[in-house]
Amino acid sequence: MDSLIEWKNKSKRKPLIIHGARQVGKTWLMKEFGSLYFKDSVYINFDNNEKLKNVFDLDYNIERIISALKIESERNFNPENTLIIFDEIQECPKALTALKYFCESERNFYVIAAGSLLGMALHEGTNFPVGKVDLKYLYPLSFYEFLLATKNESLAELLKGKDYDLINAYHEKYCELLKLYYFIGGMPEAVANYIEYDDLKQVREIQENLISYYESDFSKHAPKESLMRIQLVWNSVPSQLAKENRKFIYRLIREGARAKDFELAIQWLSDYGLIYKSYRVKKPGFPLNFYEELFCFKIFMLDVGLLAAKSKLSAKVLLEKNEIFTEFKGSLTEQFIAQELACSRNNLYYYSNEKSTAEIDFVIQKEDIIIPIEVKAQENLKSRSLKMYCQKYSPKAALRSSMSKYRKEEWMTNVPLFLLSEYLKQFDF
Repeated sequence: MDSLIEWKNKSKRKPLIIHGARQVGKTWLMKEFGSLYFKDSVYINFDNNEKLKNVFDLDYNIERIISALKIESERNFNPENTLIIFDEIQECPKALTALKYFCESERNFYVIAAGSLLGMALHEGTNFPVGKVDLKYLYPLSFYEFLLATKNESLAELLKGKDYDLINAYHEKYCELLKLYYFIGGMPEAVANYIEYDDLKQVREIQENLISYYESDFSKHAPKESLMRIQLVWNSVPSQLAKENRKFIYRLIREGARAKDFELAIQWLSDYGLIYKSYRVKKPGFPLNFYEELFCFKIFMLDVGLLAAKSKLSAKVLLEKNEIFTEFKGSLTEQFIAQELACSRNNLYYYSNEKSTAEIDFVIQKEDIIIPIEVKAQENLKSRSLKMYCQKYSPKAALRSSMSKYRKEEWMTNVPLFLLSEYLKQFDF
């Protein structure tokens, strides 16, 4: 919301597009923004709205489009103090193109748009008004936001400071809440239901319904020739992450599967926002994208709670002290860190050498610093790979993220899993 207010106050703003997967809260956010910070707001949903689609089919005359919006909304609003909301804009490609003309208009309109399939337009470049719009990304709730939502504001704010002794004092409390987050995840409906009813069975039902909803979207929007392969890739994600080496292996999809047969299916799921890809780098050089290997990668899901649901992780695991952190060989833990890094707009990379004798779970770039991050699900810690990496490359900062408390050593810093996202912000300049 703060970033939307900042956009509103720009003297020369462009139309804003909020990009994100279905059900992460885009529609609610746009409507709430309009309600709180504008005299009026006009909400247009292009899903099954043929009348408005026809308006954009004629031409891109902004005055005529505004007149049509007044008719459609049945009120005579003043565009200068009104938020115009275009939802599911991908259903009307010419409305997406029209954002260019809103940008070039001298009246500096407040136009905000969203769509769950916009990743396809971004990838293909079709009708996309490049350079004429601002983009913001919406993700499931991060752990910090989960703390705020569940009335743990003081614990959330403590993570923002650098009082590591006090954070260590509340370590067990953070760990219990992190266990809860592993199960519930950050999908808004699941979190809201838990807050209201405190019933993990209901949360799981919501997660399973969301997964079914996504899968029904495959048949509606995916190319028919790729549909079966998309479903196969999607179903393979839990087993891919359950391996000791989480590199994506095509034969786990089905026997004899080849990369060229599934490239489009993986790209579709990525464009749709349901998966994140983490690419291997053989050398942690600057910038990292110069060293990425496009055909060697890991795949993570949109949300840790959805991964737990798709993996059939029982809520009873929450009653065990540490089992949730070691289930699936730590896959939930690595998924959690991938999700936290993605929420902070970090590109995902991991490092392994030619002989695969050392692997670093994540390598991120912060300004001109390359930071290796080794992720450990348990408190029984060994960091052989991280030590080998540090001996070879002498990084300015090396991090191990685990269930152990914060402590700084001469060659690396152990950062609790729940603290990592906020801790990394000190490297943003």
